[in-house]
Amino acid sequence: MPRAKRGFKLRRRHNKIRNQAEGMKLGLGSQIRRTSEALDRAGVYAYRDRKVKKRDFRGLWITRLSAAAYSHDISYSRLISAFKKANILLNRKVLSDIAISDPKGFEAIVGKVRSLAPTT
Repeated sequence: MPRAKRGFKLRRRHNKIRNQAEGMKLGLGSQIRRTSEALDRAGVYAYRDRKVKKRDFRGLWITRLSAAAYSHDISYSRLISAFKKANILLNRKVLSDIAISDPKGFEAIVGKVRSLAPTT
C-alpha cells in the first residue's frame, strides 16, 4: 500500500494561509511558517485596535466639542454638566456632528443649557 504524503490536505491548508496573507510583503506569500505567525500577530493587532478605535473616536468628539464650546465662551466640562442637568440625551458623537455641520443649531443648543452650566 502506498504511503500517504498529505499532498492535497497540506496544499489546501497552505493555500488558505496564503489567501489570508494576500497583499503582505517580504516573502510572506511563499514562507508558510512566517506567514502563519504574521497572520496570528495581525489578528492580535486587529482585535486590539477595534477597541482602540472606539477610544480614539471618543477623544476626537471631545476635542471637537471642546473647541466648539470655547467658541461660545463655555468650557467642555461645564457644557456636558449643563446637558446632564437639562436632561438632554445627545451623545458626544451627535453633538460634535451638530457642532461641525450646523453651527447655528449648536449655538441654539448651547444657549438653551447655558443657564444650567455651573459657574465658579
